[in-house]
Amino acid sequence: MFEISWLQAVLGGVFGLLIGSFLNVVIHRLPKMMERQWAAECAEFSGQEAPPQEPFNLVVPRSRCPHCGHQIQWHENIPVLSYLFLRGKCSACAAPISARYPLVEIVTGGLFAWCAWHWGFTPTAAVWSLFAAALVALTLIDWDTTFLPDDITLPLLWAGLISSLLGWTGVPPASAVWGAAGGYVSLWLVYWAFKLATGKEGMGYGDFKLFAALGAWFGWQALVPIILMASVIGALVGIGMKLASSLREGGVIPFGPFLAMGGITAMVFGPEAILRVIGLA
Repeated sequence: MFEISWLQAVLGGVFGLLIGSFLNVVIHRLPKMMERQWAAECAEFSGQEAPPQEPFNLVVPRSRCPHCGHQIQWHENIPVLSYLFLRGKCSACAAPISARYPLVEIVTGGLFAWCAWHWGFTPTAAVWSLFAAALVALTLIDWDTTFLPDDITLPLLWAGLISSLLGWTGVPPASAVWGAAGGYVSLWLVYWAFKLATGKEGMGYGDFKLFAALGAWFGWQALVPIILMASVIGALVGIGMKLASSLREGGVIPFGPFLAMGGITAMVFGPEAILRVIGLA
């Protein structure tokens, strides 16, 4: 049984590395696709004809070096191994390749391996692996752009509700529905309380939708542990960035990545364990 678990974890990890490579494409391209869509909609609303653009989505064009335009070959796109073989540099112009690419692949592979180890090759492992992949993508997109795309948050919300209904998450459907509603409304109330008190927006609507999705996956009982963990992680990161003088202009730090980290922590350790760590259980 132990050997089977290890084999499942290894196979799950390899598949996670491949998914992580795809997530790098999603993280880079989805915000650009959103910008193109917004520009086209603005042109339409203003009665102007949008200029023709070459196809740009998650599939085309093929990946290229941003410095020299070198088209990435298949053997240069093997997760982690290609980065090591190329020594972190483009094969054509020797420009450095960001270490974030293999890190995303490693983190995603590790999460997939954990899901396969914990649940085996089951629908439960599959849906939680997809849950983890979505949170990895949302973390970095929000960190880069301060946007949480509906293209990911809303499917994640519905996937949590449907998985609950099918019995794959172990969360009763009623708890999942109340978790989704409670997650959205709670941050919506915080948003408006902060805005009325200060005249500023402390978070975006994407945070509401992400917290609603987490409520759907874990149930309403997990909302407090997750938001507490997200707040603790966010406070530690914010303090660290301030001490290192690395805060962005205006001191803006998106909250979505910390919500996602709270969700990953709840998946791996359980919501109750979060309360024990914080000292509230």
